[in-house]
Amino acid sequence: MRSAPAPQVAEDSPAVRADIALDVNGQRCRLTIDTRMSLLDVLRDSLGLTGAKAGCERGHCGCCTVLVDGRRVYGCLTLAAACGDARVVTVEGLAGADLHPLQAAFVARDAFQCGFCTPGQLCSAIGMLDEAARGAPPAGGPVLTQAEIRERMSGNLCRCGAYQNIVAAIMDVAP
Repeated sequence: MRSAPAPQVAEDSPAVRADIALDVNGQRCRLTIDTRMSLLDVLRDSLGLTGAKAGCERGHCGCCTVLVDGRRVYGCLTLAAACGDARVVTVEGLAGADLHPLQAAFVARDAFQCGFCTPGQLCSAIGMLDEAARGAPPAGGPVLTQAEIRERMSGNLCRCGAYQNIVAAIMDVAP
């Protein structure tokens, strides 16, 4: 059985445009976007937040990790249109007047080396610590071992190999 060809939609067609509202790092943003845009593209290109990095564009490296309603997601694989009314936190939104405790631990432990993966590592680690505090598997409670941290952070790659320092920094702030 042959399937019908997909209908062609003009680039400027209202069918590919959507109005969305996001809370990004505590600021309400209203945007009209192409429905095919990733959250990463909206953050970087439309909002000028360049902390989350475009690495593999396939969800393999994790350098685009951000928090959406407290959950860690790969920005490159998440459609922005699916995030309407969500609370999005990027690395730019972690610190207030002072560094977030995890950011300070990364500095103290020299856990960032080249820095390319650091924004994704930080957002992923904060999401992971929140998951552990809620008792999400595999830990089943707030105490995390180095092995559990490595497992939970396995979706975030570091090209410099700073894993020892990253795990140490996370252990410094883990409950």
